[in-house]
Amino acid sequence: MRSLNMMEGCKGTQVYALNPSGTTTTTNGFGGGGGVGEKFLQNLLANPVRSRSDRNFPASQSKDEVNMGVLAEALASYGLPKTDLLEPQIEFCLKPMNFVETLADVYCRMEGCAQFGKSKMFLEQCAIFRGLPDPKLFRKCLLSARLHAVDVHTKVVLSAWLRFERREDELIGVSAMDCCGRSMECPGSALVTGYNPESATDPCMCHRGEDTEINMDEECSTSSSCGNEEEDFDMSFCIGDDEVRCRRFNIASLSRPFEVLLYGSFMDSRREKINFSNNGISAEGMKAAEMFSRTKSVDSFNPDIVLELLSLANKFCCDEMKSVCDAYLASLVFDMDSAMLLFEYGLEENAYLLVAACLQVCLRELPNSMHNPNVSRLFCSSEGKDRLSYVGHASFLLYYFLSQAAMEDDLKSNTTVMLLERMGECASEGWQKQLAFHQLGCVMLERKEYKDAQKWFEAAVEAGHVYSLVGIARSKYKRGHMYKAYKLMDSLISDYTPSGWMYQERSMYCQGKEKAMDLSIASELDPTLSYPYKYRAVSKVEENRLGPAISEINKVLGFKISPDCLELRAWFLIVLEEYEGALRDVRALLTLDPHYMMFHGKLQGEHLVELLSHNVQPCSQADCWMQLYDRWSSVDDIGSLAVVHHMLALDPGKSLLRFRQSLLLLRLNSHKAAMRSLREARNQATSEHERLVYEGWILYDTGYREEAIAKAEESISNQRSFEAFFLKAYVLSETSPDSESSLYVIQLLEEALRCPSDGLRKGQALSNLASVYVDVDNLDNAIDCYTNALNIKHTRAHQGLARVYHLKDQRKLAYDEMTKLIEKAKSNASAYEKRSEYCDREMAKSDLSMATKLDPLRTYPYRYKAAVLMDDHKEAEAIAELTKVISFKPDLQLLHLRAAFHDSMGDLTSAIRDCEAALCLDSSHADTLDLYQKVQQRAKEQPKT
Repeated sequence: MRSLNMMEGCKGTQVYALNPSGTTTTTNGFGGGGGVGEKFLQNLLANPVRSRSDRNFPASQSKDEVNMGVLAEALASYGLPKTDLLEPQIEFCLKPMNFVETLADVYCRMEGCAQFGKSKMFLEQCAIFRGLPDPKLFRKCLLSARLHAVDVHTKVVLSAWLRFERREDELIGVSAMDCCGRSMECPGSALVTGYNPESATDPCMCHRGEDTEINMDEECSTSSSCGNEEEDFDMSFCIGDDEVRCRRFNIASLSRPFEVLLYGSFMDSRREKINFSNNGISAEGMKAAEMFSRTKSVDSFNPDIVLELLSLANKFCCDEMKSVCDAYLASLVFDMDSAMLLFEYGLEENAYLLVAACLQVCLRELPNSMHNPNVSRLFCSSEGKDRLSYVGHASFLLYYFLSQAAMEDDLKSNTTVMLLERMGECASEGWQKQLAFHQLGCVMLERKEYKDAQKWFEAAVEAGHVYSLVGIARSKYKRGHMYKAYKLMDSLISDYTPSGWMYQERSMYCQGKEKAMDLSIASELDPTLSYPYKYRAVSKVEENRLGPAISEINKVLGFKISPDCLELRAWFLIVLEEYEGALRDVRALLTLDPHYMMFHGKLQGEHLVELLSHNVQPCSQADCWMQLYDRWSSVDDIGSLAVVHHMLALDPGKSLLRFRQSLLLLRLNSHKAAMRSLREARNQATSEHERLVYEGWILYDTGYREEAIAKAEESISNQRSFEAFFLKAYVLSETSPDSESSLYVIQLLEEALRCPSDGLRKGQALSNLASVYVDVDNLDNAIDCYTNALNIKHTRAHQGLARVYHLKDQRKLAYDEMTKLIEKAKSNASAYEKRSEYCDREMAKSDLSMATKLDPLRTYPYRYKAAVLMDDHKEAEAIAELTKVISFKPDLQLLHLRAAFHDSMGDLTSAIRDCEAALCLDSSHADTLDLYQKVQQRAKEQPKT
């Protein structure tokens, strides 16, 4: 198996397309060629691991040899990845050519727009932030858009979107229309029109015990009562054989048409009895109309009668009656069955609130509701969009949400395409068209409809989205026009400030040294791009240099864990027969994406785990716990993930393990996978107090801190537990940093440590407790806590202990402590970065250089280097250093520092731009606000030239 000559014998037409980040590939098939790989695959999927007798292996052959043969056969059948078939992923989000200027422009327009227009501005900000790695920025903007929403339609869509971001549809026992207690997501509050940005933290009406009054006109009279005695009636409506007695004045007051009918020049105005048989209302319905004319209420009627009244109100323009009927019917919508029953009525009768209520149920049931053919037909078709538009419920916002949900569910489906087409039809502003057309191009490219993909990318470029030129080039390349694709990217590099992704894309269309040079420049300009590492690694494999190939892929896995890179390393390790390492990577990969397909998308990852497991030492649950302690103490997060995955395979219903899994994933910045694990932990919780803790963490991780504390307190009231006290302490420490709160956090952590838990969690609690002791200047207690944490293998406590020594002015001890961490945690960028604070400038430069090499996403080394350059009066070099990293990581601190540098150099225009860009990321950042105001004042005082 160490020989790579097998590659030559298994070349096929299958394109090697590793899963794009954040997208699940579910390939069903085996192509139609029936080659060796396909036949083996069908055999393997039917019987993943068969006994010796089943396969008729010689009796002398051991079980390990059998399974090694199976793995060798698998590799021989599928072949190894090839450089020719690797492609970088085209980003689906908006990607401005000058991100900083775009941020600054959005901030300025946000500050200058009217209050009622802020919701749309925040939505634009959402679209821009979608491409950033921190999901909290997107959710924060989405919440702000909901907070500033005015009309019911916008509130309904944004409330449902906020819920969708937490994927509450995956929580067992939670209904789509359940109220979570927060007004911003309450289904009842969404149906109340009006602008109330101060209501962000208010509990919703449901949890205050109030009835939700849905969009009723405040000036509507509900007290009109003229008596119901028989002698008050002075006319009748005849419907068939029935006669409905009414009071002429009351009926005339319902609308202008009724007034003209009963008091105008028509013959009916002089009749005591009026034939009303041909107006589509029953006698019961007319009696209800008469009663409404007196009471202004429909609460006592059954829904069928209210629907008749709604129809009558439309025919005779009875606005007040229509509003009341609309609100009443909307209040009846509580699930998909009732929504489907009333949706059509609402559309036919132009009932705004009723349609809003039905729409809300469908949106809160996503993605499952889109599998209903009636819902899919309404949202996907042009006719459905026109019908929604007529009622006031078709918008870019609606189709933006629907299309994003559809892309997560099935990127290549016809539903996704149609929703994106409707999104494009609803787009009115430039950024909206750019986004809709670009995403249509990306989806068409995934569907291998290259001509259509090129058309949509061209439309996006015409709308102003220059990045879509990448899509045009890729489409041309796929259609056989490689030189045209190269020229297009070459022109892009010439016309704009070069970025790493430009050279990365151009490298696709050249060969040899030129390709290697483009990839080298791409990595230099943007060291976070995965494709260059993957290409260089596979190139080394093709040269039979597996060791250097693994070293190359390790570079990117050191700072950005992704399924495709883990698959490559597992592939390489299998060839080297290092099955334990390969199994580790496959387990970690499946933690990130449980449905990942290996070997060109043709083998389920779980099947490969089963094959590899027979070639490594079997482990019991107790063995796994020992391994987990070992991985944890060596700060091996990928290894820890793999062990937890194995433990869950042995005990699938263990919610505590799911929770640990989520914590590890958060540490690896895999937020989506972490939230999935946390939801599974909540679903598998066997006790109420445990479930409440996990719900609290879900709330905290989605920005609801006060609600998270409430869940922790409720859990503690049920049963005192380590995790409940820890959750409350953790959230409070970030919410209230004052000294009084810190003392309370200390009490909570001490209570947590008194409760049963394992060493891993107690080590974390001790470390957190020590950190709070440092905050209140109790350094001796901090040292004790950090030491106790180290005694139970919480290796990261070295960093906290070093900080305490530094505060005690013992820099040598601090440096030594960080050296211990570096020795235990191999290739840990954070450890090198922190140690740089405890040594002289030259040693600090060396440590920070290593930190950047290990993790180019860490910003402190760049800021330090820029500050040193400024101290040395090398202002231009300092600015260039920051500009380089801002181009691929537009970080708040980096922008603030560059703004300060520009200010010190007298470049006030650039300083203002950077301040505005930073404030777009966080409008409440005090230091940047202070600098912004000072620079603006100086700019005003500057004499005009």
